[in-house]
Amino acid sequence: MNLKRTKLLVEPPATATSDIAFILIVFFLICASVEPDKGRAQVLPRSEPEKEKDKQSQTIEVELTRTAVILNGNPLTAERFARAIALKLADKTRDEDKIVAVKSRKEVPYSHWMQVTGIIEDAGGVITLQIEEEQTVIVQ
Repeated sequence: MNLKRTKLLVEPPATATSDIAFILIVFFLICASVEPDKGRAQVLPRSEPEKEKDKQSQTIEVELTRTAVILNGNPLTAERFARAIALKLADKTRDEDKIVAVKSRKEVPYSHWMQVTGIIEDAGGVITLQIEEEQTVIVQ
């Protein structure tokens, strides 16, 4: 007895491919391990309402350029900056008075920034970063 065998070709529905792709994306996103960035941990001060504005002293401003450090408008080398910031922070007792605002230009190397912020922290300062503010100016 000869039986004819017929081969049936079954294709999965085309709508299932997008579902499978979505499930695979979700799977890999959940399973992927994310390494945290490494660097020096810094505690940045929170912004709080200024109730004692009269009692607070002026914040020390440091601006970083490619080769120099500008402390309250005076350009200094790294060695002179270390002595000057230590003198400015020596007589301050409250943490609120030890805040140092650091402004950095785009061309400043990361190693220079790390060196200067390390000097500030070693002198007892609390670093706060000044972020560029974007403004929309309408000219009529």
